[in-house]
Amino acid sequence: MSSLKRDHENGHVVDDGEHQVKRAKMEVSEEEKEAGPPPEEALRIAEIAARAEARAAARASATGSNGGRDAGGSGGAGGIAKGNHKLPPLPTRIEGGAHEVKFLTKKQREQLALQKLQEKRAAEAPSVKRTGTAMKDVGKGGSAGDGGMGPPRPGSHRDRDGREGSREGGWRVGARGRASDRGAREERERGGRGLSREERERERLERQRQEELQALKDHYLGKKEVKRRVVKPSEKFARIFQFDWEASEDTSRDSNPLYNQRLEVTPLFGRGYVAGVDMREQRKTNRYLEALTLRRQEEERRAEEEAGVSRGDRRDKEEERRSFMEDMRRRREAEARGMERATIGVLGQHWRDKSLESMTERDWRIFREDFDISMRVGRQRVLPLRSWEEANLPASLRKTVEGMGWKEPSPIQRAAIPVGMGRRDIIGIAETGSGKTGAFAIPMINYCLTLPAEHRTRTPEEGPLALVMAPTRELAEQIEAQVAILIEGTGLTSCSGVGGKPIEDQAFALREGVDILIGTPGRLKDLIDSRYLVLNQCNYIVLDEADRMVDMGFEEQVVAVLDTMGGLLKSENEEEADRQAEAAQKGEQLYRVTAMFSATMPPAVERIARSYLRAPATIKIGEANSGKNKRIEQRLIFTTEPGKRKAVVDLLASPKKEDKFIVFVNAKRACDVLARHLEQTRISCGILHGGKSQDQREASLEAFRNGVFTVLVATDVAARGLDIPDVSHVINYDMPAKIENYCHRIGRTGRAGKEGLATTLLTENDSEVFHDLKNYLESTDMKVPPELGKHAAAQQAPGTRNEDGKIMGQKRDSVMYSKR
Repeated sequence: MSSLKRDHENGHVVDDGEHQVKRAKMEVSEEEKEAGPPPEEALRIAEIAARAEARAAARASATGSNGGRDAGGSGGAGGIAKGNHKLPPLPTRIEGGAHEVKFLTKKQREQLALQKLQEKRAAEAPSVKRTGTAMKDVGKGGSAGDGGMGPPRPGSHRDRDGREGSREGGWRVGARGRASDRGAREERERGGRGLSREERERERLERQRQEELQALKDHYLGKKEVKRRVVKPSEKFARIFQFDWEASEDTSRDSNPLYNQRLEVTPLFGRGYVAGVDMREQRKTNRYLEALTLRRQEEERRAEEEAGVSRGDRRDKEEERRSFMEDMRRRREAEARGMERATIGVLGQHWRDKSLESMTERDWRIFREDFDISMRVGRQRVLPLRSWEEANLPASLRKTVEGMGWKEPSPIQRAAIPVGMGRRDIIGIAETGSGKTGAFAIPMINYCLTLPAEHRTRTPEEGPLALVMAPTRELAEQIEAQVAILIEGTGLTSCSGVGGKPIEDQAFALREGVDILIGTPGRLKDLIDSRYLVLNQCNYIVLDEADRMVDMGFEEQVVAVLDTMGGLLKSENEEEADRQAEAAQKGEQLYRVTAMFSATMPPAVERIARSYLRAPATIKIGEANSGKNKRIEQRLIFTTEPGKRKAVVDLLASPKKEDKFIVFVNAKRACDVLARHLEQTRISCGILHGGKSQDQREASLEAFRNGVFTVLVATDVAARGLDIPDVSHVINYDMPAKIENYCHRIGRTGRAGKEGLATTLLTENDSEVFHDLKNYLESTDMKVPPELGKHAAAQQAPGTRNEDGKIMGQKRDSVMYSKR
């Protein structure tokens, strides 16, 4: 291997002797940096000696073994050749010249470096002490990297680090001292950790005081600290997978202008149709052919003017153009009508235009939706009536129905009449004034007409064939009057059994024989107990306003009358009950038929239904809350007890001639007092309450219906079941104690789908019903007045406790007086 080496610093080729000289310069420079700069003469002598040693080493290596040459030639650039031969040590003392150079040994150099390090430490002791105190407060000690001091490193390591640092162009002598200085400086830059304990304590107290002042300021300003809520994993990843695009994310309209300038396609010059779009609608909206014709006609007019056509000829041509446009429009309309008929033929006709056999399940569903009919009839399929022709009524009954002006059945009649004609038990729920009397009266009359003739001849001894029970005398009389009209020409007879009339007269009518009996539970029970009435062959019974009868305390009388009936009850098994109903319809066997009509189903009514009805068909008309009187506008007037009279007079002061008013009060005596007050203010009125005789009550109702007077002052006896037409306004002079009575009172107006108005006078004495009244107004989508909505009694139900533990809305005790 060549002895020539490349000097990387100077960029020229040198031999090994020059490298030895350079190494000597480097060692001398190290010593000089410890002891001061050497003289020039010493440098020259050192170079000569190093060059001689290099030549001797070169000669020795040339005559040596291959292993020696290989070892000597394997040195790196800028290094000294390594082999079996070592350079002789440099002289430790050179004499000559004006100056004397001292060559120190390695041990001497270590002692000199240690002495300088100790001097430097002594100079830096104050700052190191402060830094160490600060570090004790933070970390309880430190290392050299943190500004602390460690034990001194051995000299061999320090010498080796010095040689390596010389090759890398830097010095590491005193590195630990510089690290100590750097650590102390960093500590001072980190917020004054080099300060004394007293200064740090003052800074801590000042920071604490500033934080307290800021907390007081935030509390005074009402600022709330927003705590970071921990997000659950279920919430964190809940909205990751959202594949639906929002409208704001649609950028296609921005990037493509064709979306904003949609091209209207006109196939076949206005005579074609786009697939997938209703052709009828396209024909209605397509004006292409008409616009094209008008444009051509305009071109013809301009050509005629340019050609100089006379005015008369142009007038004739204009008439031809007008007639052509009319013919074109007529053709378009005829084509649209033909297309409509063709489409209807494909999709199906309306249920009114179809025969009964062609009605599909879809048609029946649409039919029930049109009339808000909800039916649950069990295993047997029962189809509602579309018209009277489908009812299969006897000729005499059909003629009577037409004579009454009933052109089409009402919704409850459409659903209930087919079920009743099939001898099925019924539970009917419908709003007032919807034709419930006809719904149960027509099947009942048809039942009586289909019985064998011997049954009708046995009525004087065995009792009536059908029975109707109603809660009040007025309702029973009203039903009896309507039944009497329906049975005209049929040969059937009817009679009413109500209180307020001599029982002997009713007993005489029953002894003569009655086919249909209508009465109240109390009077019917009296007739049975007096042996005036027997129900041996009565197999058809109707309970009208069943919930009202239970509310009035007639449950015991109703059950007693039902137990007295001699007919057979159908089986509790639904399938067997259906077979028995079919047998009864064919006349093979008679079973009892029970029809119950009620606005609500309280527990007592459900108990009666479970005991006496077998597999009943449930029929509901309208929504589940159809009895909520949503068509009636409800108004509330807050006043005092003395101010009620003036308020009711103001409401009745200027009525229209056709308006009828019903004023409800809670007590019979208050009814008479208010009626006299109205008479004194020249307002003619009638009176209706339980204290009047039956003749007086009937006379008042008849006069009110006929318009003799337009104001009727009544108690709750007129609140249920009475059908008084054209009652435009109901006034609650006294708020009832129960919200159910309020519902039935205002139900006297807005009947049969008409609009109505109800006004209630409220005082603080009515606070016990404020909560229920507020909920009722909300359920009927009525606005709650602020006086009611903010009242304390309206916030909680009566008897409940508020946050303070006080009982809110506690009901008042009622005192019952007995007769002496």
